[in-house]
Amino acid sequence: MTTTAPEKPPFLRAAFGGLPRPFWALWGGTLVNRLGAMVLPFTGVFLTQARGLSVAAAGLVMAVFGAGSLLSQLLAGTLADRIGRRATLAGGMVATAAALMALGYSTTLPAILASMLALGLVVDAYRPASNALVADLVSPEHRPRAFGLLFWAINLGYSVGMTAGGWLAQQGFLLLFWLNAASCLVFAALVWRAVPETRPTGESGPGGFGMVLRDRLMVAFTLVTLGNALMYAQTYTMLPVAMTKLAGLTTAQFGAAMALNGVLIVIVQPLVSGWLGRRDAPRTLAAGLAVMGVGFTLTAFVTSTAMLAVTIAVWTAGEIVTAGIAGTILARLAPAHLRGRYAGLFGFAWSAAGMLTPLMGSALLEVGGQPALWFTTGGIGLVSAAGMLAIGPAIRRR
Repeated sequence: MTTTAPEKPPFLRAAFGGLPRPFWALWGGTLVNRLGAMVLPFTGVFLTQARGLSVAAAGLVMAVFGAGSLLSQLLAGTLADRIGRRATLAGGMVATAAALMALGYSTTLPAILASMLALGLVVDAYRPASNALVADLVSPEHRPRAFGLLFWAINLGYSVGMTAGGWLAQQGFLLLFWLNAASCLVFAALVWRAVPETRPTGESGPGGFGMVLRDRLMVAFTLVTLGNALMYAQTYTMLPVAMTKLAGLTTAQFGAAMALNGVLIVIVQPLVSGWLGRRDAPRTLAAGLAVMGVGFTLTAFVTSTAMLAVTIAVWTAGEIVTAGIAGTILARLAPAHLRGRYAGLFGFAWSAAGMLTPLMGSALLEVGGQPALWFTTGGIGLVSAAGMLAIGPAIRRR
């Protein structure tokens, strides 16, 4: 007598079915890595409290980290095409573990600066390789769902990791470094054992990044991505400042409202990824960017926790729509042997936004207060949506 495994409910098949086993190894490694990503959110506290640095010195350290992250995506994208996706991802994770431990045991400013520069160079080096792996492993019709599920894993892991990190930091910062480094090594081992190398053989990338930059459609898409990133980066740079300093909310009220972002993503993302993947990608991404723009514009009128929660629900809806689509378009645009470099330029836009947003946001707050900041941010979203619609026909032809 034989038995068959119970059939999965239709919604589970739609959300999780049809993806190759190596993708799930990548997904699991990403989740573990984000669960352990406890150091960076508390770096400022670590530098000022545990190492006794001044606010100015801590700012210098974070600027050095930002400079490293700008170079990181371009270097990692090149490596993903030259030495392979698996080697770049696993090597980047091992290097991140080493940089984390070096930072955790650094006690002088020169040592801290060197460790933070190294950490900036390697901490997100896995991203171009991960994007290229998904494009290599997953068939085009399933890519929106695959990229959406990776986005879901990152948010799920980060939410839990942040909560645990806040408690563990009270027990001693060094514990955070050890756990974060361990999660990086687990990710590296899982990818090395369970994910095959997918870099096309017998092909090279003539011209390196010059060839990517000569692709005017990719450059235009990168500018759209920069607009998306400039909006999203407000959530962890100027939004906390504006809500607590100008809107009069307490940190507890702000934290409670922001928790809605993670809850909505964890619940809604797997349910809608398949449906979104069947829509026209450029129009879908444009719609998501426009919704995000509206959500951030509404933030100018926030005076209570409930109003903030409404605006967060709006821009989170846009974030969910864009999550799996951007990577899908990137995979369409990139030749197989240049997917790492294309993903590196895509990631460069996000790193650049991380450095530009605090400068832009603080200047706008000083000049025109909340209306200037949030109307400008919303305007960036609408302009990005219009740009996406404008290049949509070229993307469909590609």
